[in-house]
Amino acid sequence: VSVARFDYASVFGQDDRPAADYEQYDIRKSKDVLTFTGILPGMTVLDLEAAGGTYTELFSRVVGDSGKVYMQNPPAVSKRVDGRLANVTPVRAPFDDLSAIPDGSVDVATWLLGPHELWYTPEGAEPGALGDPDKAFAEIARVTKPGGQFIVLDHMAPVGAPATPGGETHRIDKAIIISMAEANGFTLPEESDLLANAEDDGSLNVFDPAIRRKTNRFLLKFTKG
Repeated sequence: VSVARFDYASVFGQDDRPAADYEQYDIRKSKDVLTFTGILPGMTVLDLEAAGGTYTELFSRVVGDSGKVYMQNPPAVSKRVDGRLANVTPVRAPFDDLSAIPDGSVDVATWLLGPHELWYTPEGAEPGALGDPDKAFAEIARVTKPGGQFIVLDHMAPVGAPATPGGETHRIDKAIIISMAEANGFTLPEESDLLANAEDDGSLNVFDPAIRRKTNRFLLKFTKG
């Protein structure tokens, strides 16, 4: 179990971040997820597929002035970069091109509700526009320090399901993620059932009103060997 060495509750106070973030915290169990990441002041963090930046805001406040957060989004994904967060550097690139980030420079990489997107093609885009899965995991391994962490949170597909439904139901079998991470030098010392829901069988699209925001989600913490 992760042991908090930082007062994570302290970064949830009211300030100048978008008001909509506060509506998300309870739904996402954000304080518990943040604690699980183990991110600490002074660290360099890669927030993969940061989207609107709800977690980027939190990471920025934890790492502080001596830390750094890379806010990565593919060009097709929305972004929040308005200059308020001096320690945040935007990275606009597919998941398989993290060339803006130096080798072995990241203490913690996070990919929250995103890896299934590797098998998703946005409307009007070419297949693979978001990045090649194998190359993406190789890039994550390249930028992560030895001993660094890779945190993955996603919607669980039925056990044994192929990756292709990622673009149909927006889910992925965690076994696929584990296999790809391990193939790139990561081990899995810890996982959490914080967002598990045994009543979700994984068959419905995550946006289906019957299951939205109640999906069975896996939360994994890998360490780079």
